[in-house]
Amino acid sequence: MELIGRDDQLDLLRRLLAEPRSHKDAVLVRGAPGIGKTALLAEAAHLAEGLGHRVLRTSGVEAESDIPYAGLQLVLRPLAASAAELSAPHRQALDTALGHAEAGVPDVFLVGLAVLNLLADAAALAPVLVLVDDVQWLDDATASVLAFVARRIGTEPVVIVGAAREGYRSRLDSDELTSLTLGPLTDGQARELLADRAPNLRPTAHRRLLAEAAGNPLALTELSRALGASADPHLPQLPLTERLERAFTHRLETLPDITRSLLRIASLHDSPSLPEIYRATRQVTGVTAGNAELDPAVRARLVQVVGTELRFGHPLMRSAIHQTMPTGVRHAAHAALAAVLDEHPDRQLRHRAAAAEDPDEGVAAALEDTARRAAHRGGIAAAVTALEQAAVLSEDADRRAERLLRAADFAVELGRPETVTRLLDQALTGPLSRRQHATVVWLRGSFDEGLHSHASGANSLTALAEEMAGEDRALALRILWSAAQLCFWSDPGPEGRRAVLRAVERMELDELDPWRLAICAYAAPVERGTFVLDRARHIALKEGDDGRAYRMLSTASLLVGGFDLARAFSAAGGAPLRAQGRLGLLARTVGADAWSALVVGDLGAAIAATEESRRLARETSQTMMYALMTATAAKLAALRGEVDAALELAEEAEGIGLPAGARPVLATASMARGLAASGAGRFEEAFGHLRRLHDPADHAFQVALRLTAVGDLVDAATHCARLEAVLPIVSELEEIATVTSAPVLHAELRLVRALLAGDEEADPLFADALSADLGAWPLIRARTHLAYGEWLRRRRRSVESRDHLRAARDMFDALGAIPWGERARRELRASGETSRRRAPDARDQLTAHELQIVQLAADGLTNREIGQRLYLSHRTVSSHLHRIFPKLGVVSRAELRTVVSALR
Repeated sequence: MELIGRDDQLDLLRRLLAEPRSHKDAVLVRGAPGIGKTALLAEAAHLAEGLGHRVLRTSGVEAESDIPYAGLQLVLRPLAASAAELSAPHRQALDTALGHAEAGVPDVFLVGLAVLNLLADAAALAPVLVLVDDVQWLDDATASVLAFVARRIGTEPVVIVGAAREGYRSRLDSDELTSLTLGPLTDGQARELLADRAPNLRPTAHRRLLAEAAGNPLALTELSRALGASADPHLPQLPLTERLERAFTHRLETLPDITRSLLRIASLHDSPSLPEIYRATRQVTGVTAGNAELDPAVRARLVQVVGTELRFGHPLMRSAIHQTMPTGVRHAAHAALAAVLDEHPDRQLRHRAAAAEDPDEGVAAALEDTARRAAHRGGIAAAVTALEQAAVLSEDADRRAERLLRAADFAVELGRPETVTRLLDQALTGPLSRRQHATVVWLRGSFDEGLHSHASGANSLTALAEEMAGEDRALALRILWSAAQLCFWSDPGPEGRRAVLRAVERMELDELDPWRLAICAYAAPVERGTFVLDRARHIALKEGDDGRAYRMLSTASLLVGGFDLARAFSAAGGAPLRAQGRLGLLARTVGADAWSALVVGDLGAAIAATEESRRLARETSQTMMYALMTATAAKLAALRGEVDAALELAEEAEGIGLPAGARPVLATASMARGLAASGAGRFEEAFGHLRRLHDPADHAFQVALRLTAVGDLVDAATHCARLEAVLPIVSELEEIATVTSAPVLHAELRLVRALLAGDEEADPLFADALSADLGAWPLIRARTHLAYGEWLRRRRRSVESRDHLRAARDMFDALGAIPWGERARRELRASGETSRRRAPDARDQLTAHELQIVQLAADGLTNREIGQRLYLSHRTVSSHLHRIFPKLGVVSRAELRTVVSALR
């Protein structure tokens, strides 16, 4: 069919196909049913083939929307031979996801990386266009993989064009996709189309159709066909989709009985296989069906036959047949399909379940087993559906509730709060055991770190965990971990924290148990800081740990001030999480490394880790974690002297964190604002921002993170004559230092004591601060040299000050803390010594993403290894390095190592 009235959209697609490495290489076309989305995709395919592209196609099918990777199979079918060239982990993940092999559960992101490399390799031979129709009905796993790929094809000659009905949400909805909305045809375009499709319509019918179709191309075509040239022009007043469905069913009613039966079977089937449809039709009718019986439907343009597959002319045709089918006929059709699918037990079971009219524990148990297998393949959405169906068919109330709760637990993993709520509400309609009720309460708080879900937060969760401890310790521990995390994200007060602590200690876990140490660190970072640090340093995790324990230990060490230990655990935990594709946990592990690197002053590592954690948090729908890493990016920008970026990022983070009262987000954003002001010499403003971190009444107060900010606060106070205001804060922190051995707090306090001392005591206190082992704390060491140099110069000891100011300048330059390096230069000039300018380095010339790639390349990783680590195709890595080398003035990886070594 000629595509009328879509010139602007076609021009965009032409440009995209002509330059497939443009910034956004993924387009999602949205519009009402019948508005022309499928026709636009067909035209895109025609254009692409004319330009030499390889075209890959798939389409969402409502009946297959819960079959994991059903849509992906169609995309990859033409690339099956190339899959053998993938690395072993990626090949195994893909084979397992597509059901070709049995192995451990492949994370959807690991499958995504395999698909990305497969497409990139194909695109090296010819540009690739991936067309995805009916995105709203794609199975969740396929949609997630395509969204993953869409975010990473900016440097590949790969274009993805999808089409979705307006009003549906999908994982392909993203700021990183170009959104293209198809509206109705203009009056002139509609008249042109109608004249072409129904030239003999009476004038009254012509006018009525134009009004009823409202510019919808499919409506103009199908309603004119249904109306006919001489029929009465009356059309019922119905919503457009229903009108179209009526037009399709009108044609259905004119078909022979056997043909109608064929189409009914096909509309319910989860496969386009004609042999299966024919066999099931015989089960229902007792008559052998074949192509001859299908021909009337083909002539009526309801379906097409492509090889041994049946395809509906439009998805509305399938739904129209499905919607008008009597219940008894539908059950019989499902039963017939089940009878012919003995070689496909999972598919057979879905039809058995749909055919059941009453509870059937045998089918329910089989569905539960199907859910287990689906989850094993990474089909979490399919597991949710199967368990929900099993619950409906359960004969026993307890099993019904258990299946609903397991489905809700899986839905949490999918990041679907609305599904979790619906399933839990269903569970609450029947009797629940104490343990089941506790699970309901706990699962309701599984999103946004529980900040929006629990009226009394950590206190209610702690009580619930204690109630469950004797009955189900594993569940009690998971609930208590949620309570402990809430102690970090909110503030239950001293008694609430002590309650969490008492609860975990009553469980009598081993002192080296990662759960115990993490819960203690989150709930009582001061009171149990020394305990956690001492035990964590002696933990030797088992070979093959899946990374979860390392993730818990990395954040636990961070909260008790052991940032060197936090980074070691992050590095150890990142490897298995990357290998498994568990990007949700990886976002948190890398985030702990980012925060730790920032505090100690390894800004090169902090830039790369912050960018990665922030991107992964967004990609895995972790809203509060994304906000925290955005605030961390703001703090990093402030230290780099990028004031506008720092304030913009801080505002974004606060916009997310403030309504939820997310204290670590607000604390980190306040640090960023304070450092930005301090770096610009606005010390009164800096003091105001940094003071918030130490005010228990302020939402920026966070008991663990405040221990890292006292030095900056006192530094600002010394420059704006507010020392008296900080004395109570310092006194309180001195008391805290007697309780915890947190290295960061003790390093900060050594500097603070010197800043607050009188003239006679300051010299030895500065000397004491600099004589401490600060090898792991280069930023604090640089700040101490700067403070001592400033103190000496203001007392007219200019010659003595220069050594410290030079040391501070050189250290700040090496760390990349540009405003503080400039401050040291100004002090040196005031002391009578000229100072060279700072030479730009890689951190100034590269984006955060490029810097991460450079660091890994300098460490000796190949392009393929870098791609596996960062979830990029190896060709994308090569493209990045091709652009990076000229920026840095290097021509080899050996030279690259020299450049990067200067940042470490």
